[in-house]
Amino acid sequence: MAESFGTSFTIVEVTSDDGPQPTKQMWLALAKPSQALTLVLAAVPEGWTAEVVPAVLTEKQQRMFEELNLEPGDVYRIAPK
Repeated sequence: MAESFGTSFTIVEVTSDDGPQPTKQMWLALAKPSQALTLVLAAVPEGWTAEVVPAVLTEKQQRMFEELNLEPGDVYRIAPK
């Protein structure tokens, strides 16, 4: 039986393996934290690292992310401000 991705959002920070100034990106995954890491790492270049950001989403953030219409298992790069 396949494992469920869950219905909650997980925020993941990824870091490039580029020399002295590594690039950092924030990603959103509609998946459990352990699955979110794997899903995001599959979407970024090989060699990048990822970690779950322990964050509690506000009601406004939750609604905004729901408007992205992500399906369980989807990931989305959050554009920098």
